[in-house]
Formats: sequence, C-alpha cells, structure tokens
Amino acid sequence: MGIGKKAAHKAEAVKGGVKKTVGRATGDRGLEAEGRGDQVKGDAKQAGAKVKDAFKH
Repeated sequence: MGIGKKAAHKAEAVKGGVKKTVGRATGDRGLEAEGRGDQVKGDAKQAGAKVKDAFKH
C-alpha cells in the first residue's frame, strides 16, 4: 500500500479524534459520535493496510 494512502488513513483517524474531543468539550453529542465513527473507520483502514502489508512479504 502506498505511503499516501497510509497517511490518509492516519489523518482520518486523527481528524476523528479531534472531532470527538471538540464534541465532548462543547457538549455536542452528535459531533462526538461523528468523530468516534471517523476515528474507528480510520483505525480499521490502518489495520487492513497492515494485514495487506504482512501478506505481501
């Protein structure tokens, strides 16, 4: 997997973490939930990329 895609997956997870934190700080449950979802999605994509890389070698 290309380094660009890996960076994009990491960025998605970080963006989700920021959204979650801002949502929690402001009391916006919707933003917090959206951030949690983005974070989980990014983490899952990262895990999938690691599995793909493991089978390449």
